[in-house]
Amino acid sequence: MSTVTVSSKYQIVIPKEVRENANIRPGAKLQLIEVEGIIQMVPVRPLGEMQGCFKGDEIEYAREKKDRL
Repeated sequence: MSTVTVSSKYQIVIPKEVRENANIRPGAKLQLIEVEGIIQMVPVRPLGEMQGCFKGDEIEYAREKKDRL
């Protein structure tokens, strides 16, 4: 767990270990999510980076005939 300090301009520095583990680079976008006083920073990844992340998952299901036009 890392501790950061908020500057007078409300800025923080993400510790090096956290940046490296999350693969955060200069210019990266982070989405901030606040729930009941807990703030989470989630990297916003391009859709292309998601390609293949669900490889091997089976998403087949039987369709009913009435589903077709």
